[in-house]
Amino acid sequence: MIREPFRYRETFAAILAETPAHVEAAKQGMIAARQVLEAYIARDPFFASTFFPYEPATDDPLILHMAESAARAGVGPMATVAGAIAAAGIDAMIAYGATFGVVDNGGDIALVSDREVRVGVHAGSAPVSDRIAFLILPKNEPFGVCTSSATVGPSISFGMADAVTIFARDPLDADAWATAVCNRIRPDDRQVLETVDRHRVDAIYAIMGETIVAWGDVPPVVPAQVNEQLIAAGDRL
Repeated sequence: MIREPFRYRETFAAILAETPAHVEAAKQGMIAARQVLEAYIARDPFFASTFFPYEPATDDPLILHMAESAARAGVGPMATVAGAIAAAGIDAMIAYGATFGVVDNGGDIALVSDREVRVGVHAGSAPVSDRIAFLILPKNEPFGVCTSSATVGPSISFGMADAVTIFARDPLDADAWATAVCNRIRPDDRQVLETVDRHRVDAIYAIMGETIVAWGDVPPVVPAQVNEQLIAAGDRL
């Protein structure tokens, strides 16, 4: 298996693949998606700045997909950007014939896999941080495992959770709902879970210090020794 870092402008990702050709396919898919996004933002800057659902004036599938996933979760379109770029990489790998591929775009993961995949959990100073992993069963179609944090990383968050991980068949839905839930969930206030679309989201695993909230069909959680340095981030590529 190949693990290769990838950097293109603001995208800092890690690609797991079986062959160099599949790695290259993922890179080209992500570059193409970024170029579409950047071209649209140049025409419509508000798309990139709003924190609220927004209807873009375009028929481009990527832009519409981002806006639709974000609207379902009640957040701005750019809350889906990392998942969208990762998903574009996986879609390109599948089109090239891959049955295994993982794109980790700063903790927002899209994958397709003919085997089990372990996804480690880094949750800042929470007691379980770097000590557990999710066991993702084989997926023959794209799948999203996206994490949002109010205490780790540079992304804007209005919450306090150390990590909120969303599991969904659409990586853009996973990314959007990770932001939405992380913004609102609290140890003593879980009302946001009542708003989650059960048809779009398989499971949620939220870590808030010593408090853990599991919702839906959470994959098996197994002991692990997580190397934080393997997380795709700008200071490690």
